[in-house]
Formats: sequence, C-alpha cells, structure tokens
Amino acid sequence: MAPGSAERQWKPRVNPWVIAATVALAAFMEVLDTSIANVALPHISGNLGASTDEGTWVLTSYLVSNAIVLPMGAWASSVIGRKRFFLLCITIFTVSSFLCGISVSLPMLLICRILQGAGGGGLQPMAQAIMADSFDEKKRGQAFALYALVTVLAPSIGPTIGGWITDNYNWRWIFYINIPVGILAFILVTRFVEDPPWIKATLANIKKLDYIGLGLLTVAMGGMQVMLDKGEENDWMASGFIRICAALFVLGMIGLIWREWDAKNPIMNLKLFKFKNFAICAFLMMLVGGLLNASTVLQPQFSQQLLGYTATVAGKALTGGGLVLLILAPLSGLASDKFAARNLAVGGFAFFAAAFYYSSTHVTLSMSFGFGSWLRMLQVAAIPLCFISITNAAYMGLPKEASNQVSGIINFARNVGGSIFISVTGAIVTNRSLFHQNRLADHMQAANPVFAQRLDALAKAYGGGPGGDAMARGQIYSQLNQQAAALGYADVYRLLCWMALGMVLCAFLLSKNKPGEGAPAGAE
Repeated sequence: MAPGSAERQWKPRVNPWVIAATVALAAFMEVLDTSIANVALPHISGNLGASTDEGTWVLTSYLVSNAIVLPMGAWASSVIGRKRFFLLCITIFTVSSFLCGISVSLPMLLICRILQGAGGGGLQPMAQAIMADSFDEKKRGQAFALYALVTVLAPSIGPTIGGWITDNYNWRWIFYINIPVGILAFILVTRFVEDPPWIKATLANIKKLDYIGLGLLTVAMGGMQVMLDKGEENDWMASGFIRICAALFVLGMIGLIWREWDAKNPIMNLKLFKFKNFAICAFLMMLVGGLLNASTVLQPQFSQQLLGYTATVAGKALTGGGLVLLILAPLSGLASDKFAARNLAVGGFAFFAAAFYYSSTHVTLSMSFGFGSWLRMLQVAAIPLCFISITNAAYMGLPKEASNQVSGIINFARNVGGSIFISVTGAIVTNRSLFHQNRLADHMQAANPVFAQRLDALAKAYGGGPGGDAMARGQIYSQLNQQAAALGYADVYRLLCWMALGMVLCAFLLSKNKPGEGAPAGAE
C-alpha cells in the first residue's frame, strides 16, 4: 500500500544532515569492528590460551550472527519502530563490546561476539534506510555518499587502528573504544532521529516473524561462513566436515528462497527481485562488497608475507586509500545529482578494471611502501562512485515503505560478497602460487646456465663445498617461492580486473534515470 500524500510530503523536524551524521556514527562503529580485530587474533589467542585456528572463530562468530540479523530490520521496525530498533542495536552492540573486553576465556568471548554481531547487524541497514527516508530524492545521492564513506573507510583503517592499539596497549581496547562511541550515538539518536509516518509499529507484529525463514537463514549463513573460513585449512571438498557445511549452505538457501517467496510476512522480501533495477543492484553490490573486502585483505597480506611489514606498517599502507575516499565520496555524491546512476556505475567499474589490471602488472617483491600506498589509492578510487550509484539505483521504482527491506537486502548482499571473495581470493592465491612454483622450478636445472651460474656464485659466497651448495640452493628456492607467491597475487588482481569488466556490462542493464529523479511508487 503506497503512502498517502501527507506521508509523501513528510520531512524530519531536524536537519537531515544532522540525522545522517548521527546514524553514520553508529554504522561506522559497527563496520570498523568487522576488520579491527583481524590483526589482533594472535594476541587474543595467546592471551586466552587458544590455538590460532580456534582464534579465527572470533571473526566467524561475529560474521554469522551479523549476517542473520541484517535482513530482520523490516520486521523489527514493524514491532517496536525503526528508531527503537536502532537504539536497541546500539545498546546491545555497546554492552557486548564491554563484555568482549572483559572476557577471560575463548568461549565467553565467542558468546559475546555473537551478541555483538547481532547488535551490529541492525545498524548498517537501518542507518541507510533512515538516510534514504530523511532526504528527498534530489539529495539522496549526497546522503549515500556519507554512508559510502562510512562503509568503505572503516574497513580500510580498521587494521591500522587495530594493529596500533594491540601493539601499544592491549587487544581488549579494540572493544573498549566502542563504549564511548556507542553512548554518544545512543544520545544523539534519541534526540534527533524520528520514524516516518508510514512505519506502523505494533507489538502485535511480533507474531509475524517468519521463524521458519529465520531458521533457514541461520543454517545457510552458518554453513557458508564456516565453509569459507575453514575450507582452505581443511582442503575444501576433500573434507567431510566442509562438505556438510556446503550442503547446509545450499539446502538452507534453496529452502530460504522457496519459503520467502510465498511467505505472508517474509523475513526477506524476495519479490523485490521482480524489479529489474533492484535485482541488478543487489548482484552488483555483492560484487562491490567482494572487491572492496578482497583488496583490503590482499594488500596487507602481501605486505606482511612477502615484504616483511609488521601488521601496523601494513595497515598504514592502506591509509592513503582512506584519504582518497574522504575526498572522492562527497564529490561522487554531488555527481549522482548531475549524472544518471547507470552512467556513473559504468564509469566506476571501468576504472575498477583499469586499477586492478595496473595492480596485476606492478605488484612485485621490490614494491616500496609509497608505491603500495599508491596502488591502494587507485584500487579504492572508484568505490564511492560505484557504491553511491548502485545504492541510489536500488531504490528507484520502489515505494518508500519498502526502504527497510531494500537496505537490509542490499547490505546483506554486500556482506555476503565480502565473505565469499575474501576466502575465494585467498584460495586462488595459494593455488596459483603453487602453479607458478612448479613452472619456475622447471628452470632450476643444471643444464640451465643462468641457474648454474647463480648457484655457483652463491655457493662460493657461503664458503663452497657441500655445505655452501646446500645453503645456496636453499636461498634460491626461498626466492623462487617468494616470486611464485607474488605472481599468484598478480593473477588474483587480473581476475578481479576481468570481473570488473563483467560488472560494466551488467551496469548497462540498469534503467537510465534522470539525475535527482524521484522514485515512483510501485507495487510490492
């Protein structure tokens, strides 16, 4: 049912930019927490007497609960109102952050991380929905620029902040820093944010939760996240445990789609995918989330494994990208008011492709810190353009009362894409490194004059004899392995380039809206 004329003319009592800054603060806190703990895992595991493998559950537990809650915003808003749900999520996130900080065992920390992920799962989609409803269509692109800045900047600076806090203080402070931010966000939201009139909240709607859909979503997301996190470690489908997780994911998703399509009160309104623009935007946002998260993990991993950087220094190499985002996000928001979303998306993905191709040809073992920072700047420069244009286009043709569902599904797609790409690109790096290692080893034969000359020179440098020869071979093979790994990373960047080119073609399928065009009401 479309909102009446009075509802269409509704405007918040407070300046929309104050509202946007308020909800962006809460969203930033949550997005930051998805990456800030990564570099602290060895410290957490050691302090709590857990193995490195067990420590990874600190990330997995958070991501699973986060993914489950992401689509639940529309239902929760119908029960207690969007503002109250947002405040509840801030409260849960802040309190559980404190509990994470005081955890004395790994099981206690994992339980608290599940609670923290559940609280954080409602912050991103609700912040985006509040922004969408607080601004009219002509200003919505600029509002999404702020949201894009929060969403892509936080993962970029998370490893830097996490590494610095862990090295200089204690891992517990990566959770404690959420407390003052959460308290401030709670106060500001209480004062400035209000629900629009088309959100009709009543406790009677608590009975409308699709518990079967929630159960299927939990099974699917749990199976997927465990499979992705533990797949490479357990040799993927060679492991019975991973096959079970894969089966849970596939069967859970099939059951979820079957259930949600005809459910009277779906936890995820999959019928929104009947709208061409929304369906394309959800797919593209999944890929944008994948490209962003994969590149955010790949470069620090390359720097630490092959260039010998510490976690803090590797994180600092991403800082330049954060500065680029600070400059380009507002400009991209302004551009969305002047150019069609489709044109901006096409241009952004084309730049993505060029940046990743350039990265594939320049990521080497001799790469300096400055050049690594430059590569990061290129890789993230197009993110605001793509993120804002896709987010804007996702709302086109949909009624305002669908904004909670739209933001929930779009953010869900982005997070799922990030999880998939991080695991898949990591596995590809390993496989391609082994491929290049075998190819390079074929040239290390006595009949190869270059190899023989190098081996002889190193053996003499190590004192000659059998001992010198063994040490020389060891050094050469170590260099070979490093070079093979560098080529593996180059292959992944080239693959991301081809994917970005495919996204250019998908972006052409979007409807060509007029800049600032209002979203016409449509039937759900």
